[in-house]
This record gives sequence, structure tokens and C-alpha cells, in this order.
Amino acid sequence: MAFVSVTRLRPRGFRFLPVIALHTWRSRRQLRGAAGFLGGYLATGPGLSLWTVTVWTDEAAMRVYRNASSHLAAMPWLIGSCDEASMVHWNVEGSSIPLPVEVAERMKQGRTSKVRHPSPGQAAGDTWPDGKVPSRGPGLRP
Repeated sequence: MAFVSVTRLRPRGFRFLPVIALHTWRSRRQLRGAAGFLGGYLATGPGLSLWTVTVWTDEAAMRVYRNASSHLAAMPWLIGSCDEASMVHWNVEGSSIPLPVEVAERMKQGRTSKVRHPSPGQAAGDTWPDGKVPSRGPGLRP
């Protein structure tokens, strides 16, 4: 059994993309050496929404990654740079990486994360305000 972690972020505007890109690059570099990481991908949706899909051996491995190094340093920046943030986790048999349509459907049962400047959808507790399935982007490998 594997653990799937999905995040969805929407930057407040184009001016926030450089800092988000930098933190994404650093977190991706950290991910390559993370114990328990099995694979995943990045995805994009309308309105600059950015998705990450990662599969782990278990929840503990994901938490070790999340709470360390570059990923941990990115979190304070994202709270101020994004107007929407949400996440969802679930367990799967095997270690297959879910397709964007499943990821999007699962996000409906996710939860929002704290942001300083929430969009109306975020303020209403909507985890996926645009309702559009993201387009799969680059793969993430251990």
C-alpha cells in the first residue's frame, strides 16, 4: 500500500511566479533524495493553478520530506504568495501514480490550507474553485 499526497496552489498573480518557481526547483531537488518517495508529477490548471502529485511508501515518509529543508522553507512564502491552497491525501494499493482526473475528484474531499489573502472560493472552503481537471506536466522521479 502506498500514500498519495496532492497539493493545489494558485499564485495571487504573475509577479509571484518567480519566487514560487525557485521554491519549486529547490523542493524538487530535495525530493530526488527523499526516503520513501516513489514518483509523481507536476500539473497546471486554469488561472495559474499549480498541482503536485506525489506517491510515497507511507505517510511518515511524506511528513519527513514536508517538514525538512527546502520544502519547509517554502511554506511561509506560499502563505503570502497564493490566494488558494488545498491538499488531499489517501492510500492506494500498489504504487501507481493517479491520473489527473482522479486527483481532481479526490481534491473535492480535501481541505484548504492557510493563505493570507484568500480568494472568494478559498474563503468559502472550496478546495478546487475552478473545477477544471489539471493538465499533467513534468514527471517527478526518485
